[in-house]
Amino acid sequence: MGASWVGLLIAVVGVAGTLGAALLTQNRADRTKRMELRAAAEQRREERDHALELLRVERADERQRESLERRRACYISLNTAARQYVTAMTSHLHALRRGEDGDASLENLEAARMSFRDCYAEAQMIAPDAVSRASGAAKSRLNAAYGTLRGYGAAPADHAEELGGLEGEFHREVWPYLGEMKRAMRADLGVDD
Repeated sequence: MGASWVGLLIAVVGVAGTLGAALLTQNRADRTKRMELRAAAEQRREERDHALELLRVERADERQRESLERRRACYISLNTAARQYVTAMTSHLHALRRGEDGDASLENLEAARMSFRDCYAEAQMIAPDAVSRASGAAKSRLNAAYGTLRGYGAAPADHAEELGGLEGEFHREVWPYLGEMKRAMRADLGVDD
């Protein structure tokens, strides 16, 4: 009976070893699969985070481009309106000096003034401080020149001498501020001189 027990014991150990090896192999395969799934999930998370970061950077770049384009359009309008304002003042001044009826030139002057005011108001909302300071100084000079012209224009015959020197005053007192405003706008847009 000893030999049959030994055979049985060997058979049991063999079956247990075979089953144990299968369980151990399955356990290792399951653990390897879990590690692969975790690694794949981590890689998907990293790829998703990277894609979100790229999207965030792309949106920030788009906002910067839109802001730059909005400022560019505003600056073009403001610069054009300021120059037309001075031109309209000069035209009105010439009409007054020639003794012409200044109603048409005054109407053009008022339209140019309103156009500048509207462009300036827009610039106040989107321009950085450096441009705001330069455009504010230009606006003050333009408005002072306008006030002087309107004051003399009320009685041009009484102010012929003052009207004669006013064009030179525009060139000395207004144009440099318009030039400074233009330089500030170009600097903000990154345009080299």
